[in-house]
This record gives sequence, C-alpha cells and structure tokens, in this order.
Amino acid sequence: MSSIYNDTFCIYTFIHCDQKRSALSFFTMGSSCSNNLGIPPGNGPNAVGCTDFMMDHTAEGTFFRLYYPCQEMESAEKPDWVPCKEYFNGLADFMKMNRALSERIFNYLFGSFKIPAYLDAPFKSNEKCPVIIFSHGLGAFRTLYSAICAEMASQGFIVASVEHRDQSASATYYFCDKPESERSNASLTKSSGATQQNLVKEWMYYRALRHGESEFPLRNKQVKQRADECILALDKLTEINSGISVQNVLETQFDWSTLKNSMDLCRIAVMGHSFGGATVIEALCKEVKFKCGVALDSWMTPLDDEIFPRVKQPIFFINSEKFQWAGNISRMKKLDSAVIQRKMITIRGTVHQSFPDFTFLTGNWIGKLMKLKGEIDPELAIDLCNKATLAFLQRHLGLEKNFNQWDPLIDGEDENLIPGTNVNLLQSAI
Repeated sequence: MSSIYNDTFCIYTFIHCDQKRSALSFFTMGSSCSNNLGIPPGNGPNAVGCTDFMMDHTAEGTFFRLYYPCQEMESAEKPDWVPCKEYFNGLADFMKMNRALSERIFNYLFGSFKIPAYLDAPFKSNEKCPVIIFSHGLGAFRTLYSAICAEMASQGFIVASVEHRDQSASATYYFCDKPESERSNASLTKSSGATQQNLVKEWMYYRALRHGESEFPLRNKQVKQRADECILALDKLTEINSGISVQNVLETQFDWSTLKNSMDLCRIAVMGHSFGGATVIEALCKEVKFKCGVALDSWMTPLDDEIFPRVKQPIFFINSEKFQWAGNISRMKKLDSAVIQRKMITIRGTVHQSFPDFTFLTGNWIGKLMKLKGEIDPELAIDLCNKATLAFLQRHLGLEKNFNQWDPLIDGEDENLIPGTNVNLLQSAI
C-alpha cells in the first residue's frame, strides 16, 4: 500500500516506547545538520512564484497551490513548507502518533523549512505557459512536492498542485457559512459572495480504513473524486485564463487578472505521485484535455481494470527501485499499447519517498532509517526524474524548448536508471 505511514512506521515504534525522552533526543540528533538541508530550487531560467487558490469555499470547491514563472524578487517572502500546525496534526493522525508529541518532533525537524518560491510574486512570462495539474499521494497535501513543482515552473510551466478533499490528504480545510446572527454587518452588505469575514474554517483529516473494511471500494471512490478535483482545477484555470473575474476565498495578495491569456491550454499534462499516479490514469480517462500523464511510483490498486483500454494519451511511469511489486507493475503493463507511447523507467537507489520533499529535509542516516531516503543522492534522483519528465512533456505537448536534450532518459539510458522495471514479473502476476 502507498503511504507515508508504511514508509515511516519506525517513528511510531520509537514514540511508543517507554523512553519517550530518549526518542525525542534521537530525532533531534537526526536533525542536527538541518542548516545544510533544504528543498532544492528550480534550475530553469525563470524565478518561481507561488500562491494558494480556493473557489468555492465548500468541500466541493477546488483548492490548490499554484506555481508559476514570476518577476525576480529580492526581498519577497518564501512560505513555510508546512503551512500550519493542523497539517502536523494530520500527519500525526495518519501515522497513528500522539498529536502533542509528534507536533513537537515535526516542528523541530521540519518547521523551519521554506518553499523554494516567492509568495504572491507578480507573474511574468514572455510566452504562454503550458499547464500541469499535480496530484499528491496518500497522506500528503498540496505543499509536499514543491521541489518538483518549482522545477516545472522554473522551466516555464504553470503548475496547480491540488489538495484533495476525498479524505486521502492527511489534512485539508474548507469553509462553512457562519450563522446569520454571527456575521459582521460589514460582510452582510457585500454582494460579491462569501468572504472570510462570514466563514468558519473547517478541517478535514485523513480517513483511515475501518476494522474489517475492504480497501478497494474506498480507494476507488476516492480516485474518482481526485480525478474530478484535478479536472475542476483545470476548469478554474481555464476561466482565469479567459479573463473571467474570480473570487479567491483565501484573499491572497496575488493579482489573478495578470494570468489572463497566460496559459497555453492546448498543452496540458497531469502528473502525480503514488495515489496521485493512479489519479493521473483516472484523470486521463475522464478528460481528453490532458494530452499526456506522468505517474511517479504509481499505486495502481485504486483503479478499475475496465478504464485501462479507455486511456488514449501517452503515459510515463517513473518508478522507485524499492517500492514496486509484480502485481502493481503488471497493472501498469495493462496500459501498454502498440500505437500510444507508454514508457517506464526505474531510478536506481530510490525509495517511495524519494519524490516528495521529505527526502531533502532529513540527515542521511535518519532519512534512511525512516525510509525517506534511498542509496542515491536525493537531489540527483529528483534531477533525473525532472529532466526525464521535461523531455517527455516536450515530446507529447509539442513544446519548442531544449528539453529533448534529455530524451535518452525516457528510455532509461543513464547509469542511474533502469529501462522498464527491476521487478521480476512472474507469469502468474501478469
């Protein structure tokens, strides 16, 4: 199963031992070199900005972190990697840890890190930007893949990293209307719709499997909702691109009108990790506006077999060396086609958590113990992933860039790559 919980179960073991004080010391030792750690910035020619968007305010609306090319900023703020303590609480619940203790640990380990992008910086691009919709993994949320998203934005893409409301995120939120009696007089006079003055924030946490509950029905329902949320995010970006005035419930400083005619909506891809990889397949099936998909270490369990022949777009599977198994790979192979390009590579020395940002934010030995790092340098691994992705996107979105210099990576032609998979596929699994 794909989850942060499985890959970091050792945290739970240490925290629930009798020597809790020693456990905290153990984790702080692992963070002793944190001043040398951080999320790598984008390597492309563009500075990167980011902002959050929510519309409408209910659980049925869309919520995403947007990454985009921006003006060079010398003093602009960079946002916290984890936006607030409720996300730490969500991670604790997801990993079945005590909230109070884990909040201290998570805050110590990760609380000082920043996203490698300028908050609400003015948009700037000399050309229309292709678009990527990004879907996070089980137990994650919209900010945890900022290394990948910032790299894509630095290379000229506009990236919407969706925060899913299907209860697969460790935490997310939406707003409910205040009762009429609690609304301020000022907000009642406004006719532009809901504002934070007359709304109450409502948190939604990860929904674990219940005792005896079968996993497939829940995950299949969730993957369908996740794909719908990716499509809804694209619909909102389409409105913004057309110049339709939008009301962002979050009331950020970003000027959304500057994105009018900024996007090349003939060049749209969908990308995701783990459960987000399954979401890529589901979204491709549901929406032909997505011209291709990139699935990072995809967890295929949530998908119905019947959708595979209905997916008509190119797909690129980029896998880790340690996560995949025969049954999962065999489901990817069901998408093989003689006429549509379906590619697969495996990055040597990687683990499932080599794709989210966690891999950059722990020291070497604690990262390996928690299975947040593999044997390969995490920056080398993500660089290979990003370059292979960019080459694939150029090929299938028809981009006029220089990303084709990395075409060999699509076929696994590098000492740190395996063409296809390292998993031995038994005939019975196929």
